[in-house]
Amino acid sequence: MEGFTCELKRYRQAKGLTQGQLAELVGVRRETIMRLEKAQYNPSLKLAVDISRAVGAAIEEIFVFE
Repeated sequence: MEGFTCELKRYRQAKGLTQGQLAELVGVRRETIMRLEKAQYNPSLKLAVDISRAVGAAIEEIFVFE
């Protein structure tokens, strides 16, 4: 996606979580986390909030829209 970058991988790894573990925590498939990390998927607001809480970082630090 043009104008969208995702720092999720960095925050996920800092918490010591695998893609699968994070996916389970937020109620999505591992493939969704993989696509988010590659900036191939634009998350819903609910998913963004859930991920933000799971990794302990602000939404705007994880998902950057330019």
